[in-house]
Amino acid sequence: MVLTGLMEFMKNHEDYKVLNIGLIINHTSVTEDMKMSIDALLASGLNVTAIFSPEHGLRGQVKEGEHIDHQTDERSGLPVYSLYGKNKTPKEEWLETIDLLVFDIQDLGVRFYTYIYTLANTMKLAGQLGKKYIVCDRPNPISGNRIEGNRLDLQYASFIGNYQLPIRHGMTVGELAKYFNREFDFNTDLTVIPMKNWTRDMWFEDTGLPWIPPSPNAPTVEMAQVYPGTCFFEGTNVSEGRGTTKPFEWVGAPWIDSYKWKQQLDAYDLDGVLFREVVFQPTTSKYNGETCQGLHIHVVDRICFKPIETACAMIESLKFTHPDSFQWIQLKDSRYMIDLILGTDEFRISLQEKKPIQEWIQLQESLLDEFIEKREKVLLYR
Repeated sequence: MVLTGLMEFMKNHEDYKVLNIGLIINHTSVTEDMKMSIDALLASGLNVTAIFSPEHGLRGQVKEGEHIDHQTDERSGLPVYSLYGKNKTPKEEWLETIDLLVFDIQDLGVRFYTYIYTLANTMKLAGQLGKKYIVCDRPNPISGNRIEGNRLDLQYASFIGNYQLPIRHGMTVGELAKYFNREFDFNTDLTVIPMKNWTRDMWFEDTGLPWIPPSPNAPTVEMAQVYPGTCFFEGTNVSEGRGTTKPFEWVGAPWIDSYKWKQQLDAYDLDGVLFREVVFQPTTSKYNGETCQGLHIHVVDRICFKPIETACAMIESLKFTHPDSFQWIQLKDSRYMIDLILGTDEFRISLQEKKPIQEWIQLQESLLDEFIEKREKVLLYR
């Protein structure tokens, strides 16, 4: 079984008992016997003085995009500072009495997941204030040896994408922390506590660890496998399955002819995946209470399955079969949501100009050599 960085930290924490500690955690921060880390660390005699929580809150109960207020943790009585409200970076005064920040949150292994930007923001501030910073490492659930997708163009940087990462970066949060520190001059006094027994070819099921949904719409490891691609549908007027039992595995809309879409998509002959027609009624989010027709993405061979290539084909074929109904979501500031998700407008423009989207994604992945070289310098697991 894989031993997480938190498990290793719990074994060797005596040196930190003299420090005031701030924890950056959520509900995924648990020990091997399923104790919440805050409870275990306080019981071990560590002086935890504050908690910082990311999107979805300390207990993981808040839906996506919903701002969270500061609160007091009922059990420990400690202040819980929200890093997904008015402030996505801590105020300096919140860290005045803190000597050490400890980050322990399970990630999904993709660029557009906000926990890694909570990591980056808190690391950067710790570097500026001269605070020590520890990352307790956890597995990349979709393996650590796959790199896919385009690198983000910094003019599209946001809290859902930054630091020129490709969509699927193939790093753990500990390796990402080292990457941020090295490549972007955070100057953070960083210690990464590595896992034991984890190897780069492991998928989450191989770790022996229980799956704790990192966010409300990440209920299964199957969702994690398709999410690097099906997240694209968040930038469209197609339901990505929120409010169903299969978020990001089911996609659809009331105006879709699922048979017609499937016929067009099957012609791509994509590796490692099959599509099944599905009918669903979301209970929240897009098309709440309406009957949607769509597709269920079944990964039949995760080794050769390419979620990003698959999502590109899904959107291209849907635009072809339903040109008058498919739309991109435009934000209040006139930007397109898909451009922030993809970190570029090239994807959207290529589709509008009816250029083969597979050629675009293949070109982007041919440009990953620089990132791969930089990533190689920070890898903890060989």
